[in-house]
Amino acid sequence: MFTFFMMLLLFIPIGITVHLAEKIGKILDKEVPFEEVAIYLLDFTIYFAHLLFPLFLFLSVIWFTSKLANNTEVIAFLSSGVSYTRFLRPYIIGAFIVSLLALLLGLYLAPKASKGFNEFSFKYFHPYKKDTQDRNVFRQINKSDQIYVSNFDKRNKIGQNFTYEHFDGNKLVFKITADDITYIEKDTTYRMTNYIKRNIGSLTDSLVILSRKDTLFSFDVNDLIPKIYEAEILSYSELNEFIEKEELRGSSNIGRYKLVKYRKWSLPVSVFILTIIGVAVSSNKRRGGMGVNLAIGIGIAMVFVFFDKIFGVMAQQSDFSPLIAVWFPNVIFGVLATYLLYNAKG
Repeated sequence: MFTFFMMLLLFIPIGITVHLAEKIGKILDKEVPFEEVAIYLLDFTIYFAHLLFPLFLFLSVIWFTSKLANNTEVIAFLSSGVSYTRFLRPYIIGAFIVSLLALLLGLYLAPKASKGFNEFSFKYFHPYKKDTQDRNVFRQINKSDQIYVSNFDKRNKIGQNFTYEHFDGNKLVFKITADDITYIEKDTTYRMTNYIKRNIGSLTDSLVILSRKDTLFSFDVNDLIPKIYEAEILSYSELNEFIEKEELRGSSNIGRYKLVKYRKWSLPVSVFILTIIGVAVSSNKRRGGMGVNLAIGIGIAMVFVFFDKIFGVMAQQSDFSPLIAVWFPNVIFGVLATYLLYNAKG
């Protein structure tokens, strides 16, 4: 555990320095107050340290165990009659503590850090980049109602080419169209121009045509286009509620949201898997010493990150299951951990 926390203390300042060196020009150009920069760097630290917990522990285990193996302490320990399982126990206890810390961070603290990190990034580093999907917005408000706008200006709260459809089961009851719809915050109403309402009858339809129409709707304008990183800034209970609403609304980003949810649980499991791999790889003394073990460990870590990123992108941009995308790397490396541990015992 000491090695793990020392590695965090070593790598986090390096990460902050590199990131700050990359962004310092934009920070100075925007004349960002020092307090905001300090809070942003704290959020940056929590945000990325949480994601890299498994890899930090993995490298710490390899470093520590390789030192024991090079000093023949592992051989002496096992030769004294102690089983490999007993030798592995302190590592499992350490992994349990780190995984518990990662879980608590993921459920409570990391969402707050993610909010500050993303809001600062879009405000100062990407001021012209949109943090919402505001074109071809389709939302199913509830089981009976669905809306569509071709584009939505969240700042002015105006949507273009508005359509509202109300169903009774599979039967369309009425349909509203308008050239644009504007949210009037003062009255919490919506104003539509060139309003047309078509009531669907059994034999004939009836039309209501108005140049302007003010009315109330059951949807909240801020729920129409949630931020791209919305799921990352919610606590676990809030995230579950948010995903349920977005599924009902037919959100195209549902894969991204579920990916965030499943990773909150898969990350602590990754800690155990990578710990076992780290012990199995580095507990044997090799020619070349610690450098060879570290090279093998870094190679395995890179493959793990590669699998995680590839399957994550697939879940976000296709119909690939987010559950499989999150857990598949753990399954593959879990099998690898079992194989390496079996050979290490032998």
